[in-house]
Amino acid sequence: MEEKRSFQRTGYLNEACHYFHLKDTAGQEGSYHFHEFDKIVLLLSGKVDYVVEDVRYTLKPGSVLLVRHHAIHRAIIDVSEPYERIILYLDTPYFERALPSAGLSDCFKRADSTSRCLLLPDEEQHREITALLQACEEAQRDARYGAEAMRDTLIMQLLIVINRLSADTGDTAAATDKPYDEKIRLALSIINENLAGDLSVDALAERVYLSRYHFMRLFKSQTGSTVHAYVRQKRLLCAARLIREGVPVQQAAVECGFNDYSVFHRAFRESFGFRPGELKK
Repeated sequence: MEEKRSFQRTGYLNEACHYFHLKDTAGQEGSYHFHEFDKIVLLLSGKVDYVVEDVRYTLKPGSVLLVRHHAIHRAIIDVSEPYERIILYLDTPYFERALPSAGLSDCFKRADSTSRCLLLPDEEQHREITALLQACEEAQRDARYGAEAMRDTLIMQLLIVINRLSADTGDTAAATDKPYDEKIRLALSIINENLAGDLSVDALAERVYLSRYHFMRLFKSQTGSTVHAYVRQKRLLCAARLIREGVPVQQAAVECGFNDYSVFHRAFRESFGFRPGELKK
């Protein structure tokens, strides 16, 4: 039962975007989870680290974190002081359809492919981002005609600003720190590049030259997850992506390391809440 709780699918988005302005010390985001949508976090105050896949980021007030859909992540919050942030949930394809030539989702793709999810705006960029977010907050509360369309245009402007910032690799090059132990980073790389292969604890421990029990303890302490739960979730997310791209369900299962279809089917339903065949729907 513990392994099934290691990752959670959280949050549902039934609109183009949703805006949150939160301040607390409870640390609700502390568990590993993933979303079906893209996510932007702007830290206003507090002390928090975010672990996104295999990289740990230390946020500073004014920094912007990009979390692509399906990326496994969690916040590590120092509850000794208030944690204030603005969070945007985004159905990014919706905005791309509205402005197809702009590449509005490129910032999330770039963050995912380079493991550089944290952006550090300068003062002028921070003022621009903050002003757009405040206008989005006002538009979300506005019940007048055209308020939703106004909010959508603001979101597109925000994504343009963030893409400009993201494209400047100098802003992200020094933004990541507190990396995982070298052995665990190697293990995570092996997992991501070999989902159809043997990813048992014994096989991975041997590849990184650690004893089985030392590897298990180190992996859990570094990632917050057991090896089995992490591998299973990565395989499920890979299978979901292949199915969306048109790969037959059983073929996707095999390509992502599930040799027993009944095991895959059950794990998929437990994780996503619906059957693999329903994914395209």
